[in-house]
Amino acid sequence: MISYKPLWETMEAKRVSKRTLRLKHHIGGGTMQRLKNGLTVSTHTLDILCKALECQLSDVAEFIPDETIISVKK
Repeated sequence: MISYKPLWETMEAKRVSKRTLRLKHHIGGGTMQRLKNGLTVSTHTLDILCKALECQLSDVAEFIPDETIISVKK
């Protein structure tokens, strides 16, 4: 699964608000809700976030292996 926990940490560290992302960088309210709820977003959105926050993809999202995937490989 993909976690956006790094995004919220990066935003806090850089003092960038959700409102700033919405207004200045044109991230829609629906997209912000999807991020908040851990749902999928497009690579275009991830690209915008990285540019807006001047960071790497790993500062926005991380992959957390699902236990079912791990058990299938064993």
